[in-house]
Amino acid sequence: MTFSVDEETAAHLAYAADALHKPKSQVVREAIADYADRVGRLTEAERRRLLDAFDELVPAIPVRPEQEVVEELAELRRARHAGGRTVRVDGRR
Repeated sequence: MTFSVDEETAAHLAYAADALHKPKSQVVREAIADYADRVGRLTEAERRRLLDAFDELVPAIPVRPEQEVVEELAELRRARHAGGRTVRVDGRR
């Protein structure tokens, strides 16, 4: 294969090859392998953004007694089997 790169990229490649004492072709192979390994992974900024959202949203989850949740889930299951809810979640018909 033959690739063309701009002068700045060629300079970076030459510098890396000299610093690592490796042929340029090996530096390119290793760089591509490293890049391919990271495809699909979150960047540090993306990971931080998602963790911040998690830290913000989790405390906003309402705390309810377990029995209340169990009863609501049972009502939902009954409603699905019966074709829909008979009472709205807010208690009104």
